[in-house]
Amino acid sequence: MTLQWHEFSSKDELDLKLAQDIAQQLQQAILDRGSASLAVSGGRTPAGMFKALRTSPIDWSKVIITLVDERWVPNDHADSNERLTRENLLQDGAAAATFISMVNDAATPHAGLEGIEAQLSSIKAPIDILILGMGDDGHTASLFPNAVELEAACASTQWVAAVTPPVAPHQRITLTLPTIAAARNLLVHITGEGKKELLNTAMQEQKSLTECYPIRRVLDQAASPVQVYWTA
Repeated sequence: MTLQWHEFSSKDELDLKLAQDIAQQLQQAILDRGSASLAVSGGRTPAGMFKALRTSPIDWSKVIITLVDERWVPNDHADSNERLTRENLLQDGAAAATFISMVNDAATPHAGLEGIEAQLSSIKAPIDILILGMGDDGHTASLFPNAVELEAACASTQWVAAVTPPVAPHQRITLTLPTIAAARNLLVHITGEGKKELLNTAMQEQKSLTECYPIRRVLDQAASPVQVYWTA
């Protein structure tokens, strides 16, 4: 897989351009199919982009938004990706979008999988735009190296899988590798020299499939060219 890099001199510049490109892709999906779907990652990195995107002049009532992955915590928890998404993206015009949560009342993500799967079935597959981040260990979404459920999540034909990170806190629910890789527009949003070096290393490593960084495994199977947005 050849990555198409878009490098920026500042985070503000990246946030604005990425928001513009996503808005254009959403608008095209609405024109082509009557609706659009967007899967976003959590953490601090996308907050500025979310704030730029939420004022884009598109018909947000025709957009479905969900998460790439989520910690199995209440949606008002400090570590909740849903909370950050609601606070930073689902405001202004984007408040009209339909949001599909990745948590429910089940005690564990394993117990809640069936309910989440049913909710996500309202999205017309494949997802139109999907934004990935990447951790310092090469994980993306909640596909963590050495997680006991990693291989199942990489092979599943379902929308989602439950994952127990070996080190990171909280059990997780994540879109499966095939669901992510099938996206019509797959974007990677990272910052910092370390992340750039790690992604390049991951894409160049000569290892068996199961030994590769999860980010490499996802991008190798991507159905469309992968766009990387990066700034130091």
